[in-house]
Amino acid sequence: MRSDRAKKGPERAPHRSLLKASGYTDWEISRPWVGVVNPYNAIIPGHVHLNRITEAVKSAVYAFGGFPLEFPVIGVCDGIAMNHEGMKYSLPSRELIMDSIEVMTKAHALDALVLVTNCDKIIPGMAMAALSLNIPTVMISGGPMLAGVSAGKDVDLSNIFEAVGKRAADLITDDDLKEIEDITCPTCGSCAGMFTANTMNCMIEALGFALPGNGTIPAVYSARDRLAKEAGRHIMMLVEKNIRPSDILTEKAFLNAVAVDMALGGSTNTALHLPALAHAAGVSLTLDDFEEISRKTPHICSMSPGGSHHIQD
Repeated sequence: MRSDRAKKGPERAPHRSLLKASGYTDWEISRPWVGVVNPYNAIIPGHVHLNRITEAVKSAVYAFGGFPLEFPVIGVCDGIAMNHEGMKYSLPSRELIMDSIEVMTKAHALDALVLVTNCDKIIPGMAMAALSLNIPTVMISGGPMLAGVSAGKDVDLSNIFEAVGKRAADLITDDDLKEIEDITCPTCGSCAGMFTANTMNCMIEALGFALPGNGTIPAVYSARDRLAKEAGRHIMMLVEKNIRPSDILTEKAFLNAVAVDMALGGSTNTALHLPALAHAAGVSLTLDDFEEISRKTPHICSMSPGGSHHIQD
């Protein structure tokens, strides 16, 4: 195990002593070290519940013989950062997330990773780190938000942006705007339409980096907690068989993900993130590949903001 370099032999007694200072036992330390990366913060609706998901992951890692070691990373909400200088910090956060995971993983000789994720730049940043490290890794998202309901119709964040324009044109009142504001984002989770976060969670699933349901099970469903436990169980199988991202994320996997993207009508930000992931994997993926695949793959999902349906559907 990679962790042997930090835990085995008489010369590693100081390392073990420091771990024991954190409350860990000899039999825990002897297990495979599984980093569980938790980007929880109290700002982003896609992240406010990730402690719950992380605990589910850790319980399964522990039950199946691993030593779960949780650590945090930052996360930016593109929606809250939008339309002011905050947006200048969104894309750079992707690389900061990648770098911070690499630092923690290599500094502490972790054997494997479970990446708990959600939201626009956090998902690709985490995936890029896993590809660069190339140790057994499973990703598990926090899941999508449910759509709100207004006058019997499902609504999401795009509706409140439209309402801002209507208010500017005096087509609705302040009270109308407030009513829409209060119902468009009714739960935790990544915003309910096929925006960047949900698109990337679907891409991670299509790539084989996550279990089925990763991109679609709503954040508030108990099935999301069960999937998190399955992710914790699954990582221990990957550790046992030493299955790494390079074994899964091949050129064919990336081309398949682009085909899924076209079928879903995903966010155009996939043209930014998928090539970055491919580069980290040592695979060539260009805009020409997107063009070629788009011409032979039908768009079969009518998802918001390009349609009336939401991820929960």
